[in-house]
This record gives sequence, structure tokens and C-alpha cells, in this order.
Amino acid sequence: MKHLLLVFIFFQVFSLFGQNKSVDFSFYNTNLPLEERVDILVSQMSNKEKIEQMMNAAPAISRLQVPAYNWWNEALHGVARNGKATIFPQNIALAATFDTTLARKVAEAISDEAIAKYMVAQQKGNQGKYAGITFWSPNVNIFRDPRWGRGQETFGEDPLLTSEMGVAFVQGLQGNHPTYLKTAACAKHFAVHSGPEALRHTFDVTPSPKDLNETYLPAFKQLVIEGKVEGVMGAYNAVNGVPATASTYLLDDILKKQWNFDGYITSDCGALYNISQRMHYKETYEEGAAAALLAGTNLNCGTNYHYLEKALEEGYITEELLHQRVAQLFKTRFRLGLFDGQALNPYWNISPSTIHSETHVQLSKKVAESSIVLLKNKDNILPLSKDLQTPYVTGPFANSSDMLMGSYYGISPNMITILEGIANALPLGTSLNYRSGVLPFHDNINSKNWAPFVAGESDVTICVVGISADMEGEEVDAIASQNTGDRVSLSLPKNQVQYISELKKHSKGPIVLIVASGSPVTLENVEEHCDAILQIWYPGEQGGNAVADILFGDVVPSGHLPITFPKNIDQLPAFDDYSMEGRTYKFMEHEPQYPFGFGLSYTSFQYQRITQSTKKLKRGETLRLSIDIKNTGELDAEDVIQVYLIPPKVTPQTPKYILKAFTKKHIPSGEIKRIQFDLHSDDFLLYNNDGKQEWYKGSYRIAIGNALPSQRSLELGAATPVVTEIILQ
Repeated sequence: MKHLLLVFIFFQVFSLFGQNKSVDFSFYNTNLPLEERVDILVSQMSNKEKIEQMMNAAPAISRLQVPAYNWWNEALHGVARNGKATIFPQNIALAATFDTTLARKVAEAISDEAIAKYMVAQQKGNQGKYAGITFWSPNVNIFRDPRWGRGQETFGEDPLLTSEMGVAFVQGLQGNHPTYLKTAACAKHFAVHSGPEALRHTFDVTPSPKDLNETYLPAFKQLVIEGKVEGVMGAYNAVNGVPATASTYLLDDILKKQWNFDGYITSDCGALYNISQRMHYKETYEEGAAAALLAGTNLNCGTNYHYLEKALEEGYITEELLHQRVAQLFKTRFRLGLFDGQALNPYWNISPSTIHSETHVQLSKKVAESSIVLLKNKDNILPLSKDLQTPYVTGPFANSSDMLMGSYYGISPNMITILEGIANALPLGTSLNYRSGVLPFHDNINSKNWAPFVAGESDVTICVVGISADMEGEEVDAIASQNTGDRVSLSLPKNQVQYISELKKHSKGPIVLIVASGSPVTLENVEEHCDAILQIWYPGEQGGNAVADILFGDVVPSGHLPITFPKNIDQLPAFDDYSMEGRTYKFMEHEPQYPFGFGLSYTSFQYQRITQSTKKLKRGETLRLSIDIKNTGELDAEDVIQVYLIPPKVTPQTPKYILKAFTKKHIPSGEIKRIQFDLHSDDFLLYNNDGKQEWYKGSYRIAIGNALPSQRSLELGAATPVVTEIILQ
């Protein structure tokens, strides 16, 4: 059957294009090895044609029947910028679920919609930007500083959590077919990239070897080696004096030689311009383009690779190198099945009905529910009863659809705001009241405001505050930001803080604060006014229904923080300092407001008996840990079990804690579940100042609990962790 299909394909090709008999169309032969098919095609291109194929808007080559293709597409938390699509919660929210299975399901749903949208676009002849199936997602930069506006796109501050969630996301996007990629994922931004946004085009990062290998590279390494990610995007900034997209050290020595990467490398958009014109690493455009090509950059998002023609004439690059770099791009296009026809690629049979399907909408709701973090619950005020007579919803984002979306979003016809979700949940006869009460980011224009007084007439006041992607995000998108997308302060806008104080002054019942943000919001002068606090991130199109389910107890909160919430900005090092000293839960010296991994529940968990396979561990051996966890409350619920290594201080830069494993488990009320973890001896290696891993003998502690094993976590209500000891020999 396959042979007959190939014969048909060849017949069609030669009958349509027989007038050009000099062209070898055997690259359509799927029986040939991938590299041979690519070489047959690329070898027939002129140098000019090859160069044109190395920019994101690659034109058609009609004589070779190569269709136009635009590589630029986004799928951070749903197919973005391309019409109707399911909007899932922003990635920082996905990280808060600590659920890799859920991350993979989200990416599978995104890729389903992506394929369906691509097939429809092909039928319409749409081959433009955002219509392809090469996605520049996920963002696996480390959220090292909570001021970074794009931190919302990441999986948080921890390399292990980022790696595990990122790999699952890549696998969901790319599928598991032995021949074809479902879609092509891309790990970005390689490397050492996390703000400031205003300096990203000129900033030179000089990380220590220890920080580079311990913090900034692990997620990229895992996505390449384990996730088999198809693409890697170079960062805008320079690393150790060399622009990332021109860095032979990053792109060749590490990515290709050390990690055996066999995918394509793309610049960030406009980054090649920076090499000569902003960073002045090279004097001319052609030298800058040549430097990127020589280092390993296959694709230019932009048009600077046009200068490769002159670079070739002047001897900066060779025809052989040009051939190699463009061939790598076509390996990706062949892996996607773009030259094999619809019949051979099983992914291309996905129906358009999958786009914004009810299944995907419900998945978005599930992720939002699983991501919401309960930060405070004084006297167990939550969950609220649906028998409330006069609930009051207020705040600048209570009825906001924009807040739900975060950055890099699709378009949904079914956005459910927090107000709508609460209205949907409450029975008829409830006197639900609503006033926004305060503008998002600046003082009210009208000095008269009745909204605070309504709290005095209400059983409970639910106040929805925070920020949005207008205030934090990429430099060109965050139009309300005072700092080109980054945050100057971590606190809520002053007018919101004042409004919460006014509500407290007049309220009759408890105040439930709902905080929307893609990064930590400090709650000094706020927390004490509130009886319960929920961190909801940017929860996607079903955010309102998800929040209502949590508020009224239809769902038990199970989200945990993927990033430390400091008390104030004074606890942070300088934003433009990339040293990890004083940063994240690993190295922070100050007591945070809310620790990494923290999150309360409507039930309680008790971490009990721990057993271990050995008390002493040698190189090459595996330690098996088992722990009993009991749900001591009255509600069935999920908990995030976290395993931390607490190493001895072998060097001044040794982390205080290191997350080594995590899992999310459902535990029915009153039941005990036994959870098992295997830690290989490699998991106990520590980085020295030269960036190398070493085996330091001695006594190590291992803590298993549901938050960072710190005193602050216990004070806030986390379960008491169980601690054991292991001797490394």
C-alpha cells in the first residue's frame, strides 16, 4: 500500500513539473534516509536561495516545489496570535501545579489545536507568521529575580522544577511518533537570560562557572538530552562578552558537542542586528551575520541574514557551511512531514473540531484549579458557604478578561471573569453585589466612591487585586509598565493597597483577597487586613469558574509556589546582578513572606514514617526513600510532596536547600499513602566554584514535606517535614 502511495506521489510530481526535468524530486521518497532527502533538496538550491531560507519568513522556491514557510509561531500557554484557541493558564501557574502529567496534557492539547489550525490555514493559502507548526516555546529561563516582567512565562526559580515541567511540555508538543514530529518545540532563551528588559539588547552577563552550570543551564540540558527538543533560541544578551547568538562556546561547545543537539538554532527576533549595531561585537552587518552562522545559528528571526551574500563574497563564510546550516533547517521541516503529504502523517488527521473544544476548555479549568495557591486561611474562613445572603465582589480585576490572559495569548470567545464565575456558582436569591471600587494602576478620578461602604453591608467581601500583563511583560507589550516591562516595586499599586485598607475599615464580614499576577506580589500592609488570600496567577479563560470552585469548596486548593515571595524589594540583590548569591530559596538569607513550595489546603496532611534503603551511600548506588503521608482532615485532596537535600556547607556558596524530587498525589480523607523516591548518587553531587560536580563525603540531611523545610513554612501552616540522614562515603 505504501509503495502504491509513493508511486502516486511521484506521478503527481512529475506530471505537474515535468517541464523542469533537470530537478531531482527524489527528496519526496520517504524510503530514503532523512539526511539523504535533505541533501538532495538543499544541494539543488543556489546560495541566494539557501540564504533566503534561513530567515523566519522563508519564501517559496517554485522550481523545487518548496512552499513558503514562516517559522515564527508561539504556543506558550495555548496557540497564540492566531485566532480562536483555548487559553490555558500562564506557565508560572502551570508550574504551581507541580504536575508534570498535567503539563504534558496541556501541551498535547495545544499541539492538537495547532495541527488543526495549520491544516485549515493551508487550505486557505495562509503561510504567514503565526500559521506554522514550529513553536518558540517553552521559556525555560530561570526566574531568578521577581522583578523580571517575563518571569510569568517561565516555570519558576528552581532548575529541577523547570526541567521536569519543561520536558513534559516539549514531549506534549512534539508527540511520540517514531518518524514525525507533531509540532516542533523550542527552548528559549539560551542562555542566562532573565532581565532587565530595558538592557536585554546590550547586556553582557558574566556568570560564575558555578552559577552557569548549577542554575542557568540545567533546564536547557534536560530539554535537549531527555526532551529531544527540536529548536533552541539564542538570547538577546551577551554571555562573557559574546552575543549569545554568536557564541561558539554556547552553541557549539555546549549545545552540540557536549549535549549532542541535533535540532535547529534560531536567533531571537532582531538579535542579529545587535551583534554589530548595539553590542558592537563586529563592525559590519555582514561580519555580524557571519559570526552568528559560524557559531551555529541556523535561522534568523529578522532579515540580517541577507548580509550573508556579502559575507560569502568577502570570505567570512564558506558555501559548505552555508549548506550545513540550511540543511539543518530542512531536517526539521522533513521531521514535521512537510514534504510527505497528509496521508503519511497521522497527526495531520486531527479535526478542526478540536480547536477550543469543550475537552480543552475543561482542561484549562482543571489547570487553573490546580494552580491556585492558598496563602492564608484564618480560622478556616474558606471554603465559603453558598448560602451567603449578601456577598460582595470588588476590586480592579474582578470583572477583567485581560487579567486572565497573561502574555503571549490566543483569542477565546469564552472568557469567564472572577465575577462571572462567582455569579455562576451562587444560587438564585443571593444578593450578590459588585463594584470595581478602584482603578487598576492609579487613583480614581472621582473623589466620591461608595464601594468601600458596601463592605459594611455584606456577609463577605471578595476583593480581586493584582497586576496584569499590561504592567509586567516583554518590553514592547507591557504598556502600563514604568520600567519597560519589568517591575520597579513588588508591592501592589498604592491605590489598591489603600482601597484594601478602606474595605477593612468598613467591612462587616471577613475579607477574602484574590491576587492576580505572574510574579510575586508583596503584601506588606495588606496581609493583616485579610482573612484569606488566594494567589491565582493569570489563570486563563476559565479563571473565573476555577476561582469560584476553590472559594466555595467544590475543589480543594493544591497549588504550591514555584518561586519565593519576598517580603519587600529590599530583600533582593541588584536586578542586573546575575550572581545567585542571595537569590531564590537556595541562597536567600532573609526570611521570605511566603517560601518556595508553600501552599495551604482545606485539609491537613501528616508526614509520618520514613524508611531508607541504606544509611550510607557510595558513588554509583541508589538511595530508595519511602514515606507515609496521611490526610488527617475531612476532605479528599491532593498534596505536593517535595524532597529536599540539605547539604553540609562544604563551600561558602553551597545551597541551603536543593529540591531533588517532587510529585503530586491524591490522598483521600483519613487514608495513608506510601510514596517512594529513588535518588541516584549523582543527585548528591554538588557544584564547586569551577562549575564542576564533586562528590563531597559527609553527612547530609534529606527533608520530605509539602513546602520548603524552613521555620517560616511551619509558621505559615505547612506540614512538619520528616527529616532523615545519609552518609556519603
